Amino acid sequence: MTQPRHVITAGLLSRLLCVYLFTLPFTAGAGQAYSEERHPCRFHDEYRQPFFGDLHVHTRYSLDASTQGTLTTPAQAYGFAQGQSLGIQPWDESGLPMRSIRLNRPLDFAMVSDHAELFGEVHMCNTPGFEGHDSWQCGLYRGWSIGAYYLFNFMSSMMASHMSMCGENDTLCKQASVFPWHDTKQAAEAAYDRSDDCSFTSFVGYEWSGMDPLTGGNLHRNILFRNADVPELPLSFIEEPSAERLWRGLERECVGASGACDALAIPHNSNLSAGQMFTGKGDDGSPMTPEYAALRARYEPLLEVMQKGGSSECFYARGITEDELCAFEQQPIDNLAGFDRSPRPDTGFAREVLLQGLAIEAEMRVNPYQFGFIASTDTHLGAAGQVDESGFAGHGGKGVPAVDRLPPGLPDLLMNNPGGLAVLWAEENSRDSLFESLRRRESYATSGPRIISRFFAGWDYPQDLCERQDRIAQAYESGTPMGGRLPSAAAAAPRFMVVAQRDPGTASQPGVPLQRIQIVKGWRTSAGELREAVFDVAGDATNGARVDEASCALSGSGEHTLCAVWTDETFDAEQGAYYYSRVLENPSCRWSQRICVAMGVDCSRPETVGEGLEPCCADGHRKVIQERAWTSPIWYSPAATPEAPPPAGIRPPA
Repeated sequence: MTQPRHVITAGLLSRLLCVYLFTLPFTAGAGQAYSEERHPCRFHDEYRQPFFGDLHVHTRYSLDASTQGTLTTPAQAYGFAQGQSLGIQPWDESGLPMRSIRLNRPLDFAMVSDHAELFGEVHMCNTPGFEGHDSWQCGLYRGWSIGAYYLFNFMSSMMASHMSMCGENDTLCKQASVFPWHDTKQAAEAAYDRSDDCSFTSFVGYEWSGMDPLTGGNLHRNILFRNADVPELPLSFIEEPSAERLWRGLERECVGASGACDALAIPHNSNLSAGQMFTGKGDDGSPMTPEYAALRARYEPLLEVMQKGGSSECFYARGITEDELCAFEQQPIDNLAGFDRSPRPDTGFAREVLLQGLAIEAEMRVNPYQFGFIASTDTHLGAAGQVDESGFAGHGGKGVPAVDRLPPGLPDLLMNNPGGLAVLWAEENSRDSLFESLRRRESYATSGPRIISRFFAGWDYPQDLCERQDRIAQAYESGTPMGGRLPSAAAAAPRFMVVAQRDPGTASQPGVPLQRIQIVKGWRTSAGELREAVFDVAGDATNGARVDEASCALSGSGEHTLCAVWTDETFDAEQGAYYYSRVLENPSCRWSQRICVAMGVDCSRPETVGEGLEPCCADGHRKVIQERAWTSPIWYSPAATPEAPPPAGIRPPA
């Protein structure tokens, strides 16, 4: 796909600005090994560049998107990611969109990740003449989409079964699924810039969508392939109804097969897993084995810690946990099915799971939960990267059909949010370079803003490293970046360098200044106790920044860039630990409050609260938020527990 010249220019200028501000030597040249045919990127930097993207995008081929009126194709989703306008529901009598949206800033990469379980059923029900199109199930799909949404998802995600109109051995639906999968692959290939400009990267992928039937716990994973060498059909929850079977299926059909196929599975919404995504056991409830742990570590090096369904970083409840910043975009339930169950610390929040990983590693010498962080949107409009709190169009109609008209009031459920972005530190914007970034966990998540953040750890970083022109080169050469593991203790305590730059925004919508940077530490004591602590290391929580809830106007000071070298004075070489950084912007209005203000809602005057705007005055409405970025952790393990090798038959990370 040819990209408009102004989009390419904006992307290149963004790269140059990042390079200048972070004192990285920006060099042209080769050096990247490619697993598929393409031109080498002209802009290749050995000290890596930040690339912003979205790896969780649904289009017309996902049942939950299509039953809400989404007609976006994978090709249109990739076009939107690159800066093109996208028409979205509702549709007029001529089939034309009544709304259109467009990104203020294009993305660097994206992946369409439609639910694989119902590829065939959705295509069948939308294709006149296809056998099964006139079945009662497809009649339900076209005539009562909400009913079809619950029935089809119950059968596929809870019962691991196709619908009965799929025929003997599900042959009809398997045949029908060929078409959307082929379109998904072709769209990704057409969008991928194989020229030396390397302006945009598209990945082939899909979503594996399982759910625990007893608790409603979410088990979903997004499957991302390294290149265009992918299985003939995606492995869905119906064929491989457990995470371990999925990993072994990927080993059989992709990684262990002939060719250049490689893949990763990225869990998401562990906050809605009812504790079922990370149980500390095997998928069948049996004790975890070293082989299972290593298999999981190989295929799941990342966790999507933020998307429209909330933040999975950490749990907050007054009187139970002290870190009030954990209340950010916390869902009121602990499961995807909507069962009335309140979240708990052990629901599946990242901090708790990372601590579990330290305990498991101490026992079996391998950490199955050593994952880095990314974020994405989980858009159901095909609107990759539509994360701005201002002008948020929702994710598809508040869970109800929006084919003919939008439900009045807010464009989405109050508990939802625009989602976040994945940021990858890579040498260049190519599939292979970005894939290696994901594999080594040199990635981070933002709740939407394009904050730039780096995080390193070493044993002998100088205290004035932030002031040095070659700070990034030194940080790499004598330490490890986010996602890595510190070698055996070589000093009394490790030192960490953390750097952050505010989102510059655009001329019409400037970014918000930074407030502070924190380092979060979790560790296992010599007695086996699991603990955590949060340290402010740069900036000022009392900088006087304010937001006027009645107008959303911002005031006060903030920082453009922050950098600190921090020493962990509590370090004990006999205790395993993880560390990650959290960068916080000044407070600003949430998407919902921006709309409430624009609609003139005054909760003291009931006559101003129009239809659908009642959530503006709900007790649980958080009007003000602090946008943020979370880096992938860095781990330390005592010398007595070295990282175990992968089991036989598993390709080790490059």
